[in-house]
Amino acid sequence: MVADPSTSDYTNLVTSNGYEPAMFDPGVTLNRATKARIADGINEILKAIGSENLDPQGTERTPLRVAEMFDELLSGYSIDPEQLLNGALFDVEYDQMVVVKSIEYYSLCEHHLLPFYGYAHVGYLPDKKVVGLSKIPRIVDMFARRLQVQERMTQEIASFLNTLIEPRGVGVVVEGTHMCTVMRGVRKQDPRMITSAMMGSLLDNPATRDEFMEHLRNPTL
Repeated sequence: MVADPSTSDYTNLVTSNGYEPAMFDPGVTLNRATKARIADGINEILKAIGSENLDPQGTERTPLRVAEMFDELLSGYSIDPEQLLNGALFDVEYDQMVVVKSIEYYSLCEHHLLPFYGYAHVGYLPDKKVVGLSKIPRIVDMFARRLQVQERMTQEIASFLNTLIEPRGVGVVVEGTHMCTVMRGVRKQDPRMITSAMMGSLLDNPATRDEFMEHLRNPTL
């Protein structure tokens, strides 16, 4: 919710570095007052780095840009699942596997606030219901655009789909490259993490699980 500009807390909030809430867009996830606080914190980081090391022209509006960026990258917190679905749940007599591969995603690691990114692969065995094709990438984005760890994100996608369409089985495999291992720490250039979450028949039936994994291995599909 966006803060009410008529309230005294809102109109009187001027951060120590001069970023007033009114300087920011209303926001999707973060209200103006919150973004002003984020900008203030970023300004303090820049000061700690040392103004003599920075280009004043290039960094003058960096705190504002970063605050607006977080509003976009954390937009998954504000998504209403019912609005996301928007009626795209259909009764269909189809009982074979549905697989959506190579869904590109970008997320933020909650440990270092550095990006991790890659592809999510989603499959399910319908039980008289299917979900609109465009909704599966939107579901991935809803959970990716939060502070995350890849393991939890994978499980959240699978659990949400399992609850949403009540299929006979759900499988989710996520590949991720984490900048916290590329830019810092062990500094390995091409480490990829793979996580999976299986439910229902994809967990209990090895043949069904193998069918799903074979779809992912097939480069022609």
